[in-house]
Amino acid sequence: MTRTIGIGVIGMGWMGMVHSRSYLQIPDRFQDINAQPRLVICADEVESRLQEAQARFGFDRCTTDWRAVIADSKVEVVNLAAPNHLHLEIAKAAAEAGKHIFCEKPVGRNPQETSEIEQAARRAQVLTFVGYNYRWAPLVQYAKELIGKRELGELTHFRGRFLAGYGSNPHGVLSWRFRRELAGLGTLGDLMSHVVDMAHFIAGPIKRVVSNRETFIKQRPLPTPGVGTHFSVQTEGPMGDVTNEDYVGALVEFENGVRGTLESCRVIKGPVCQFAFEVHGTRGALAWDFERMNEFSLNISDGKEGEHGYARIVTGPEHPFHGNFNPAPGNSLSYDDLKVIEASRFLKSIVDGRQGEPGFAEALAVARVQAAIERSWATEKWEVVNPVAI
Repeated sequence: MTRTIGIGVIGMGWMGMVHSRSYLQIPDRFQDINAQPRLVICADEVESRLQEAQARFGFDRCTTDWRAVIADSKVEVVNLAAPNHLHLEIAKAAAEAGKHIFCEKPVGRNPQETSEIEQAARRAQVLTFVGYNYRWAPLVQYAKELIGKRELGELTHFRGRFLAGYGSNPHGVLSWRFRRELAGLGTLGDLMSHVVDMAHFIAGPIKRVVSNRETFIKQRPLPTPGVGTHFSVQTEGPMGDVTNEDYVGALVEFENGVRGTLESCRVIKGPVCQFAFEVHGTRGALAWDFERMNEFSLNISDGKEGEHGYARIVTGPEHPFHGNFNPAPGNSLSYDDLKVIEASRFLKSIVDGRQGEPGFAEALAVARVQAAIERSWATEKWEVVNPVAI
């Protein structure tokens, strides 16, 4: 029997639009999960965005008060795509109201907020999910399968990075992402959260870290309220200070002995959206890059002479989730398709009545690493990954 699940989306910027669109595709792409999403209500402080969202996606209602989303009896799922500084209050209110929660990363502005949100959801026994969407690329899922089957042997090295140049133009506006009071952490929260989650997913829990940081562009033009995105450019007008970090680099040691490096930067020239990792083992290696998300490089050595280097593997219906979108090898999937897969896994967890991954527990695991990285900035030493104190 198909179950109707009422959804309220809070925050109707780009990401709120992506999530709304994703829910609508689930009945077509993932008929097997027996979920019928219903877009009940959306909330945003900007009236024009609300009107556009309701017209485009067919929400029953819209509101400028996010509390109305949580109070709506027809809403079973609260989808949180608002700026980071709103996550704590909204997520706690949703949990107390018994609503299941999807939250975009980072869950909290800092590790302490993430821990507080995770505790609130766990106490309320609501189901949660987090937007670590890169996990869902078919070839990332396939990489996980290969590692699980020990095709690479014992893992030895992991190198992860998210080098995105969205802030590389010094005339890019001082959006909330560049302000500590609104975003909390800078690239450590925005980009490195994906890198750490992927490291956990592919190589296992991280034991200790040593890290550094830098803010390369220290001032930016003030934005026009309610207009544009963090990609917007403005060449005139007053300037404001950037109050969080542009760059983070770290050496890491995993609990299983794997060694590695993690790096993220939002102002780099060259890479556009290079979320990538390489993982090496005693029998082989593989490498994946989101800029070419529908292929990866694989090396499995059997000790034969003359067989060196990587083979190129192209996505196809034999890989997880690819066949939900098309039956043809080499027919590419997109970023938005990853968000559809993500939304389908969340609704499947609700239909099944079981917590899925990644949820707030996985976000808290990322937050613990972020907290150790922050401590390392202060001590300039290796720091052990420990529970986060609230």
